[in-house]
Amino acid sequence: MEQEYLLEMTGISKRFPGVQALDSVGLKVRKGTVHALVGENGAGKSTLMNILIGLLKPDCGTIKFDGEIVDFNSVSDALSAGIAMVHQELNPVPYMTVAENIFLGKEICYKNGLVNDKAMQEETSRLLEQLGVFIDPASKMLELSTAYMQIVEIAKAISYNAKLIIMDEPTSAITEDEVEQLFKIIRLLRERGVSVIYITHKMDEIFTIADDVTIFRDGHFIDSFPISEATEENIIRLMVGRELTQLFPKENIPTDEVVLEIKGFADSKFKNVSFKLHKGEILGLAGLIGAGRTEVIESLFGLRPRDAGEIYIKGQKVEINSPVDAINCGIGLLTEDRKLSGLFLPLSVEDNITVVNIDAYIKTGLLSHKRMSEDCERMVKLLNIKTPSLSQIVSNLSGGNQQKVIIARWLLPDSDILIMDEPTRGIDVGAKAEIHKLMSDLAKQGKAIIMISSELPEILGMSDRIVVMHEGVVTGELTRDEATQENVMKLATGSK
Repeated sequence: MEQEYLLEMTGISKRFPGVQALDSVGLKVRKGTVHALVGENGAGKSTLMNILIGLLKPDCGTIKFDGEIVDFNSVSDALSAGIAMVHQELNPVPYMTVAENIFLGKEICYKNGLVNDKAMQEETSRLLEQLGVFIDPASKMLELSTAYMQIVEIAKAISYNAKLIIMDEPTSAITEDEVEQLFKIIRLLRERGVSVIYITHKMDEIFTIADDVTIFRDGHFIDSFPISEATEENIIRLMVGRELTQLFPKENIPTDEVVLEIKGFADSKFKNVSFKLHKGEILGLAGLIGAGRTEVIESLFGLRPRDAGEIYIKGQKVEINSPVDAINCGIGLLTEDRKLSGLFLPLSVEDNITVVNIDAYIKTGLLSHKRMSEDCERMVKLLNIKTPSLSQIVSNLSGGNQQKVIIARWLLPDSDILIMDEPTRGIDVGAKAEIHKLMSDLAKQGKAIIMISSELPEILGMSDRIVVMHEGVVTGELTRDEATQENVMKLATGSK
């Protein structure tokens, strides 16, 4: 009788100084299935996967793979056994070709030892053909989109004859069409008997692609069951240990006072964009990838020049040609990618919070570290930022706490207008609820918020009004009462 489970991890524990990352957890993955692994940031998912691929050694526990007890001392050991991982943050060699990246470290060579580029390109074409895609094997990796880079990583895994592929947040930076292409590839792998461990925070993806789901919380195994027996509410409850009835804790706060108005914004990516923002309002900016939403707010914040358009703050026309101008006008920006353009990752929590307000702490040429620390402690307490200390390197925090650090940055100078571009991207469900509660509280205090989000439930759940864009043009504006998924999508797709 064929072994039902390809992977059985039992009693796995791992402790780091001061933290029990995993406490006697287990994971069983059936052959030829997609197994979703879910849990809040800090639940232990990454630690377990790093143990599985040989990056970490467990303190105790056993791993049984393909019917045999295994003990991996390196990633190379795991690859040789048939386990590969596609990491969330892809790290290709950009100036090497697709074929060279796939065969890096295991190049096909002639008898004289020289690399056989032609053979590697032919084998790469064959691997990609198995996945139903065409990518030129001679293309440089830097020429590819994120989605195609992921496909190359999957092809690399297949080149190792992987029986199990781990995918960590594979859709965090790709479009909806690319997500569907990825799902087609995953289904192809499943049909060929390859198992996939799929790590995601997105509930809809779990129910679209997974066969089974396992939930971790705070380093503990909570439950595992077939997806056919799951509901979204049950998974969320098991992940966070409580009912999340207040995932979108929105209250109607807006006043008639207009704090910001943009008129006739235009450049190569958008044209004739106009809207108003009221005190205490959360204005949702909706649209599909490529609609021009981020480009509009980058122009508003002075990050990109525009060809036309006027800005009014509380009825007064202002000129914003740089981020410094925007900050002086009381505008703060949470960028779409907090790691790429929002945070100074090697610096401390305190440095990241105070960076745009540093002049306020300089007196007679000296920096008052005491006042900086006092203000940062106040922000940490106000926003419930979970950090051991203000000196903690910000890259060590969870995604949700990193996002709160950026919000603290803009609350410190008391910005009246906050632009939040994808405020909950890449953070877990519990942290999302906290960010949403924070946004609602800020609106209650009179802050005005522009929120860009690609998640329709977030747009519908948190917005007082919604401005919808399609291909650089505003196609409509909806009140909270008028806003439905169907109405937003009609406008977002340009339907009449």
